[in-house]
Amino acid sequence: MSRRAASALLASTLFVSALVGCSTDSGPAPQAAPATPQPTSAAPQPTSAAPQASGTAPAIPAGSAPERQFAVGVRQLKLNRDGDRALPVTVWYPAAGRAGGQPTTSADAATGKFPVVMFSHGLGGRPADYAELLTRWAAAGFVVAAPTFPHTSRSSDQNVLDVLNQPADVSYALTQVLALNTRNGDPLRGRLAADRVAAAGHSAGGVTTIGLFTTGRDERLAAGIVFAGTALGVGTAFAGAAAPQLFVHGEADEVVQYASGKAVYDKVPWPKAMLSLPKGDHGRALLSDGPALRVVADTTIEFLRWTLYGDADARDRIPAAGTRDDIATFDNRL
Repeated sequence: MSRRAASALLASTLFVSALVGCSTDSGPAPQAAPATPQPTSAAPQPTSAAPQASGTAPAIPAGSAPERQFAVGVRQLKLNRDGDRALPVTVWYPAAGRAGGQPTTSADAATGKFPVVMFSHGLGGRPADYAELLTRWAAAGFVVAAPTFPHTSRSSDQNVLDVLNQPADVSYALTQVLALNTRNGDPLRGRLAADRVAAAGHSAGGVTTIGLFTTGRDERLAAGIVFAGTALGVGTAFAGAAAPQLFVHGEADEVVQYASGKAVYDKVPWPKAMLSLPKGDHGRALLSDGPALRVVADTTIEFLRWTLYGDADARDRIPAAGTRDDIATFDNRL
C-alpha cells in the first residue's frame, strides 16, 4: 500500500474516532495511585547481570522491581520541536513521601533510578485523561512522560494525518526528558534509568507507538504497550532489536476493530502478549477507576516491571494479572 493510500485510509478510519471520541470530553483530574503497601525503603536498583537472549526476553539486565508503592509527583515541561511543534509534556514520577493521595506538583523525587515510559494520548485527548492509569505506573516505580500533541489533542485542529508525525515528536520528547538526568539542579537529576525506556499509547497514540517500532524505529525503546491501536499509516515492518510488546484491545471496540488490532499483534516478531477484553469498548475503561482498569493496570505494571527492570518474577505474574476476575483473556507469547 502506498503512503498516500495508507494516509487516506488512516484518515477515514480515525475520523470516526474523532466523532466517537478516543477519550472523554473532559478528562478526570489526576488521581492517586491505590493505597497499597506503604514505603519501607528506597527503590531497589536494577542490578547488573548478563543480558538475556534477544528474541525470547527483554534485552535488559536482570534485576528486581520495587515492591512498594510510591507517592506521585507531577510537573510540566514546555518543549517545542523544530520551533513550530509545541509539545508540552506532563511528567508523573515516583516522589518522596507517603504513598496515596493526589499527585503533588513539583514534589521531590523518590530515591532511586527509575525507568521511563513515554505515553501518547488518543485523537481529541490529552494526557490528564489517562491519569488514573498513568499515576498507577508512576506509583509502581516508573517515570511517565506524556506529550500533548500539537494537531491531535483536544484543543487543536485535530488533523488526523498529523498522527504520522507523532513518532518523531515522541522521540524528540524522550531526548529532552532523558536530558533531565544530567541537568544541574533539575529535580530528576540522577533519578532516570536512561537505558530502560518503553513507549505506550491509546488509539491514535497506539498508531504513534507502533510507528516507534516500525517506520520511526527508536532504538532506545525496550518495550511497547499498544491500547486499541492499528498500524494504518505506519505499517507492520517491525525493525531493530527485539522489544517485547503488549497489546490491549476491547473486543467490542466501536472505533478500531478488534480484528485490526489483532492483525498488527500477529505481525509482531518479538516476545508479545495480547490482553483482550470481551466486553471492552474503544478504551473508556482506561479513563476511570473500575474492575477493568485495575486488571489493565496490574497487567501493564507487571509487563513494565519485567521489560524495564528485568524482573523475572514479574514476568511470571503477568498471566495471572491478565486473567483475574474473568474480565479479560490473555494470549501469552512472552
